[in-house]
Amino acid sequence: MDAMKNIPGTSAPIDAFPIRLIKRSILILLGPFYFLFIGFIPLLCAGRKGFRGWYWRKVKRACSHLLWLLSLRAEMTDTGKAALAADTNSIIVINHRSHLDGFALMHVVPDAKWFTFAAKSEFWKSRLLRTGFDGAGLVPIERASGSVAMETLTAAVRDMPPRRSVVLFPEGTRTKTQSLGEFKAGAVLVARATGRSITPIVIHDSDRLLPRGKFMPASGTIRIETLPPSSAI
Repeated sequence: MDAMKNIPGTSAPIDAFPIRLIKRSILILLGPFYFLFIGFIPLLCAGRKGFRGWYWRKVKRACSHLLWLLSLRAEMTDTGKAALAADTNSIIVINHRSHLDGFALMHVVPDAKWFTFAAKSEFWKSRLLRTGFDGAGLVPIERASGSVAMETLTAAVRDMPPRRSVVLFPEGTRTKTQSLGEFKAGAVLVARATGRSITPIVIHDSDRLLPRGKFMPASGTIRIETLPPSSAI
């Protein structure tokens, strides 16, 4: 925690206003074409050998480019990155501060560590989304039934290679504090059923940069902290 104090806070914008204006103009003009490429490429290449690893890196780079164009910086200490790079057989639990959280997390995670996210199964009804989500290794969750959702998630985690971890938001909604709130039982139950540990990650300041109800974030730094893993048994 103390190491994070050396990282600049949100009070200092990353770029001067003219630079921010230029970057956001580029995002508005060219961003849709770039992200359509990210969305459509699985339709053409998802069946190729090694596609998932290649696509994972492309998605990570896309998240990094988005943060740059928004004049945002996501930072994690070298110690935290090293811990994530070496992390295996875990489930990642994270507090949910704003819509920036997933992009910031993807930016800082080392290439040696793979994350995947769980998403509601309704998204798989669209062929485009289904192909992209499957290509990226996302996990469909049937939220209408808690027992089915647990079974699906547990089976998916069991089939994951050791260096890949599913990311869960166990608090279930955006939090208003700087720390992780009370975990929902689901993350603990899946960890127990699969024999995996739980690695907590705490995101700081993303809600200050993009408060609820706002569309365009302010410029600044998002701090991401990796906490020591713990056993769910």
